[in-house]
Amino acid sequence: MCYDKSSPLTNLDKRTFHQRRQISYKKAALRIRFENCCKMSQDQFTFRRAEKDDIKAVREMIQELADFERMSNGPELSEADLIRDSGLDGGQEFCHIYVLIDNATNLCIGYAICFNSYSTWQGRSLFLEDIYVRPAHRKRGAGARIFREVAAIAVQLGCRRLDFHVLGWNPAREFYDRLGATNLTESEEWHFYRVEQQQLAKLTSELNSK
Repeated sequence: MCYDKSSPLTNLDKRTFHQRRQISYKKAALRIRFENCCKMSQDQFTFRRAEKDDIKAVREMIQELADFERMSNGPELSEADLIRDSGLDGGQEFCHIYVLIDNATNLCIGYAICFNSYSTWQGRSLFLEDIYVRPAHRKRGAGARIFREVAAIAVQLGCRRLDFHVLGWNPAREFYDRLGATNLTESEEWHFYRVEQQQLAKLTSELNSK
């Protein structure tokens, strides 16, 4: 709505105009704040592949994330498992582990774990299993920095998309919305399924018994 002072406006028109203008100002302020945080994060943090010495901190943060998600008993992997599965022992790499370092303290304050996946519609994809920033270091652009770095990795790998899942009650959903992610549960009604280890063994035994 364009506010032309030469044209008479009803009180309702004026209220609508001012409400929309206030919303525009708020959006602009949020965008500027977000951009400033991104610029600051370039100087404050270093994003890199995890090394063996980082895995202790990564394992601790995996537990912190599980505690936040109200699934404290979920993580079963040891530091040795993470080292093995990320190829840090020279073996096959099943996942990619990245860390975010606070340049002021040289401490690991966040991490991301992702792996290669494939879409029969679009080809190469990247799946983001975990993204986490320790609470004391939030509101500094750290989470957005990690997410953008992972997005850049997907582009470098020739991926057409980046997939991940989020708990319905997690307030981080707003964060992903701001970064342009699409909620497929809402838009396409996809549901996330899992077959646990015991059922995998049962299915395998059924196959072998036939």
